[in-house]
Amino acid sequence: MIDFATSSAANVSWDLSELFVAPDDPRIEATLDRLNLDADEFVRAYRAKFAASRGPSATALCEALHRYEALQEVCARLGYFASLSYAADTTSDQNRHLAQHIEEALTSVRNKLLFFDLAWLALPDVSATRLINSPKLEAYKNYLKCARDMKPHTLSEPVEQVINDKDLTGLNAWSKLHTEYLAGLKFEVTQGGITKLLSQSEILVLMRHPDRSVRKHAHEVFFGTIKKHSQILTFIYDTRFQDHLVNMRLRQYTSPMQERHIANSVQPAAVDAMMLAVERNMPLAHRYFNLKARLLGLPKLEIYDQYAPVLEIKEKISYTDAGARIIQAMHKFSPEFANITQQFFEQSWIDADPRPGKRGGAFCAGVTPSVHPFILMSYNDDLRDVMTLAHELGHGLHDRLASEQTLLNYYPSLPIAETASVFAEMLTFEELLSGMSSDKNRLALLCAKIEDSFATVFRQTVLTRFEQLAYAARGEGRLTTERICDLWLHANAPYYGDSVSMTPGYEAGWSYIPHLINTPFYCYAYSFGQLLVLALYGMYRRVGAETFVPRYRALLAAGGSKTPAEIVAGIGMNIDDPDFWQVGFDELARFVGDAERLSGTVTAAASQPDAAHP
Repeated sequence: MIDFATSSAANVSWDLSELFVAPDDPRIEATLDRLNLDADEFVRAYRAKFAASRGPSATALCEALHRYEALQEVCARLGYFASLSYAADTTSDQNRHLAQHIEEALTSVRNKLLFFDLAWLALPDVSATRLINSPKLEAYKNYLKCARDMKPHTLSEPVEQVINDKDLTGLNAWSKLHTEYLAGLKFEVTQGGITKLLSQSEILVLMRHPDRSVRKHAHEVFFGTIKKHSQILTFIYDTRFQDHLVNMRLRQYTSPMQERHIANSVQPAAVDAMMLAVERNMPLAHRYFNLKARLLGLPKLEIYDQYAPVLEIKEKISYTDAGARIIQAMHKFSPEFANITQQFFEQSWIDADPRPGKRGGAFCAGVTPSVHPFILMSYNDDLRDVMTLAHELGHGLHDRLASEQTLLNYYPSLPIAETASVFAEMLTFEELLSGMSSDKNRLALLCAKIEDSFATVFRQTVLTRFEQLAYAARGEGRLTTERICDLWLHANAPYYGDSVSMTPGYEAGWSYIPHLINTPFYCYAYSFGQLLVLALYGMYRRVGAETFVPRYRALLAAGGSKTPAEIVAGIGMNIDDPDFWQVGFDELARFVGDAERLSGTVTAAASQPDAAHP
């Protein structure tokens, strides 16, 4: 039985005091009071100026944007402190109360400031173009242009305020319910005659156990437990899907994905081309799954075998050692990147303790340019946790470099936001691979990397296809558990093909994925980011660090100041070219080919008689 209390990351938690000391910190209420007064003053200063037919002068708009950013800075500090405290312990009544209180308070503030965004959209195109092209507003050019894309989908100020208020008891409430409900579930696992209640994150670790009977048992317990709660989980998902469709109708979007495309500043054609490229390359996944079955000595993989360790590396990697290896990998690429990464460990910017009540999954929260990011994950000393840590540190590095921007240009769009995270994984993978002492260990690590890449490229596209199917089905009527399960299996079938059996229970695999609830169509950004990074890494190997690192640094430092197409063009790539996406798959195929060659070497070595005992 795995004892999660012995994780080397036990008691490794973040220090949020840079934001506020505790949920009952009196500065929280004082800050809210000051924020409301400042918001009222902002309304008095600028509502009339924006009401003029030609709009404000460039000087007045630039001044307003600076003050608007200052208000949003305070909102971000309050909002992130509440949400981070809640994520660290979703069972705490104090944290729950604070999260709800801050959410309600900030909604009120944002309703006051709503006029500013709406007034910008209400300007005639001629006036808006004049301001966008003003040299005084050069720093905000992309922000102002992208904001105008929402003009056809924005409602009147009173209606937008009502939607914000109703989301507190609607969309946001369902999201919280999903998080808290899953965090509160316990899974009864028996191993070696010992029965123990595990959290979601703990039982999912067992899905990667080297013992197949343990994996099978974990699979059965996990999905068996999840299915007992299918009624409420189905209701949450069905309500979420319908809410999004209502939003789509009210805002006159032409498809459920359009809102996400606009927010991501990407063209639908580019996303469609990427997803089709992914699906054309699914035979590569089947090829690897067949190889893995042979390595595991199985006729065919079951779904609970897909992340089983291949030729298990028995070594456990402590949290401290993982940090050292990631920093070393970063240092070989760029000393600056290594120094930034080291700060996360030295300054307690990471919460890695796998304790009960903690939100599942992992994330990096980029607060504002003036505040460092915070990372949450549950570290359990295995190889995948090293890669997860590297992934989130990549996000953190991106956030730190993007802090060169002002707040409105700070947050990169989702497709670009996944670039640094996946690139950090690649650097860490190469560092770990170079330290392996045998072909057997190199093969084990290579297989783990391939599977992580597949989970990012192929599986995230599967999730996106599932969302497309689910929204289309919800448009025809209320969804039952059986209907959602059927759609899930249908979306997964092309990925697994004849190479992996979707074991009974897996039909409920949709029910615990937070992105499907929190951010519709978030997932294609993962595929986008992984394929972009594979192409970037191929460029890095070709041109070398001296040429590549400055270009890559500039890509990250751009934050959200440019569109994804513009940012990628700056490094010499074109995401609108359908052939571009194949470059990433060529890199993946190289990995699979390396695994096939290493498997031949390892198998041949294993079949040779011991030289000392002929």
